[in-house]
Amino acid sequence: MPTYVAFLRAINLGPTRKFSKAKIVEAVEDCGFTDVETYINTGNVRFDSSLRSRAKVEDALEKAFRKHAGFEVPTIVMTPSELKQIAADADEVAKRHHGTGAHYVSLLKETPRADDVKRLHELDHGEDLAAVRGRGAHLLVVTPSARSKLNNATVEKLLGVATNRNLNVVRTLADKWGK
Repeated sequence: MPTYVAFLRAINLGPTRKFSKAKIVEAVEDCGFTDVETYINTGNVRFDSSLRSRAKVEDALEKAFRKHAGFEVPTIVMTPSELKQIAADADEVAKRHHGTGAHYVSLLKETPRADDVKRLHELDHGEDLAAVRGRGAHLLVVTPSARSKLNNATVEKLLGVATNRNLNVVRTLADKWGK
């Protein structure tokens, strides 16, 4: 049975978007998925499913999350090997840009089009850098986040639905759940 890792976007931000780990597990199990495991309360969940289509898994989860949370929860689903590749890509990007600020990864719902990636890379970010590899947009930022133009909102505007995690979380999940 295939294993998937899902990343929930924009939960537990402010008073109206609360979605506990217990409720997330309940919603995932209501989809008929098994061996559900979460990691910290920012919307990271691993599970097994008989579904073989990532799009079908995302659709089932988004419907269940809407029902259990009471609001829309955009969800990005990956295989463990995709997650492992994003972590490996992060290491390659970090080596090429050693010492370039904090490293975040915007996990993308879809593989972006080349011309959209080019538009992101062409933006003037000052000291901040973006490097897109597959469904991972790596953001290396020096500018304080309140002033940086390079953030998940910019990534979403140019590349589509995304959720952001810091590099430590991505590496931890790849080590824990990657195959």
